[in-house]
This record gives sequence, C-alpha cells and structure tokens, in this order.
Amino acid sequence: MRRRDFIAVLGGTAVWPRVAGAQQSAMPVIGYLSQRSPTDSASIVAAFRQGLKEAGFVEGKNVVIDFRFAEGQNDRLPALASDLVNRGVNLFVATGGTGSVVKARPVVPHTIPIVFAMGGDPVKLGIVESLAKPGDNITGVSFLLSDLPAKEVELLHELVPQAAAIGFIANQTDPVTKGDTEKAQAAADALGHRLVMVNASSQSEIAPAFATLAQEKIAALFVNADPLYNVNFPEIRELAARNAMPIISSWEGFAADGGLISYGTSIDAANRLLGIYAGRVLKGEKPADLPVQQSTKFRLVINLKTAKALGITIPASVIARADEVIE
Repeated sequence: MRRRDFIAVLGGTAVWPRVAGAQQSAMPVIGYLSQRSPTDSASIVAAFRQGLKEAGFVEGKNVVIDFRFAEGQNDRLPALASDLVNRGVNLFVATGGTGSVVKARPVVPHTIPIVFAMGGDPVKLGIVESLAKPGDNITGVSFLLSDLPAKEVELLHELVPQAAAIGFIANQTDPVTKGDTEKAQAAADALGHRLVMVNASSQSEIAPAFATLAQEKIAALFVNADPLYNVNFPEIRELAARNAMPIISSWEGFAADGGLISYGTSIDAANRLLGIYAGRVLKGEKPADLPVQQSTKFRLVINLKTAKALGITIPASVIARADEVIE
C-alpha cells in the first residue's frame, strides 16, 4: 500500500489504512452504535469521550465520531450498523445495550475492528472466543449485568418479605433476556415468591404490561436492564407511581431519576474503559490481543424520596449497604 494511503496517529508510529469509501478526513472516524437515545446516553457518551481523551484522542481535534442511536428499537440496529459500515469508518464501537454488538457483529466486515461495552456474557453469546483471547477483530468491556437478576429479586425480598407475588418486566427481543428470566425465576422460587413475568418489547407494550402486573397484585417489581426502558423511563416511573408499585433495577442512574433502588455495575465506568480501548486500537493495537475487560464497580443507590411517596420503609440493613442515599 502506498505511503499516502496511511495516516499517522498523534505523530507516533501507529498508522491505519483508509477504509474504502471512507469519509475524506484527515482524522480517523469512529462509528458509534447504541441501542439507546442521545438524551439518555449523555453520561455514557461523556464517559466514552473521557476514555478516548485519556488514550490521546479528542473529538474534532484528532478523531471524528459518527453517532447512530436506535432509540430503544432493536430492529433498527442492523440498518444503522450497515450505514456506518458504508460510510467507511475506521473503527466500530457498539454500546448502549447488548443488542448493539449482537446485531452489528454479522454486519461489520472483518477488516473493521470492533470494540464493545455490553452487559451480557460475550462468550456465551458467541461474540468472542474467550475473555482472555477474544480473537478476530473484536474486543471490549463486559459490565456483568448477567449475574444481577437474582440479586435484584433478593433485594425485592428484603423490601417485601411476606409478598405472595413480585413482578419482572423484560424485553423478550433482547438476547440476554432468556438467561435473566431463568435466574430471576430460580431466585424467586428459592425465596418463596410467585414471579409474575411480563414482556414489553416496544413502547406500546409497556402500559399493558403494567396493567397485567396490577391485576396480578404484585407487591414490587424488578425492571430488567434494557435500552427500551431507559428511553421510556418517564412513562415507567409514572405507571409505577400510579399503581403505588415499588420498582428496582440494575440500571445506573435509575434511582437518581426517581426509581426506588438501583443496584449494578457502573455503566459509565465501563464506557470510559471502552473509550480507552478504542484509543488503543486507533493507535495500532489489535483487538485480538486485548482481553475483554470486566467492569466490577458495583453501586447500590436508594431513593428515600421515592420510598416516602410510595409509603415504603426501606430496611435499615439495606440502607446500611448503600453507596448513596437520596433524601
């Protein structure tokens, strides 16, 4: 390949070839695909940019980021991924939901490196060969949401130990839902609760799902982590309040936005690591040589304002474990 077909990074030795059809830019182009919306992605995009900066890249200065958001609609992901590929990006970033990388993986050619952040297990989903040696053109960050459904059900048990029924709402089109449902069911069985599981795979199905949960007289609800629910959280919050239904989730920021409890790994921290990995790949490191990182920073956040509004008393043992209490 001719010398003029290469671009030096930051004056260093690392280089990358222009992709056929790439935007005519003096800077590398990152194609950024997310299941979420721009509004509810503000903090994770900021974290990604921070990681890029730590790796030596600043948007508009020495890197271009081309964003695509599916707004919680999983069926849009393949077309959005194809659009980014056709624009000739130098690096593909998949985040904002496990579906982003699952749907993009078959679309992105092996000539374009991929870095991801996902809550599902990338090995079980066939995204990488192993965490230590991901193989091929892909690597990323896993933030361990797949082990949390059982923990969330245990938290519900602490809130309403005598409840006959508790609820679980999930998006059945999400690739991780089957495993999450099995873990939540096993935990509910062990704790003596009937688990009422409902599906909401689109915005139009959220209100009917809550109507079913209300009819079943559930005492509390676990909202599974899914970009669809992030995008439509104001409606979920309103429906929960209308039905006096305490809800918890593993989304970061859930309690701060008016939910009762959030418990999970930090998605912002995972996306900062994603930005660092993206920078390392742009500098010339091969994804196959970068092990999948695991973001292990867990946070328990309790919103006592919401608890008061619902007439719920949070056990002192739960409050004592909290990383943050909103009063």
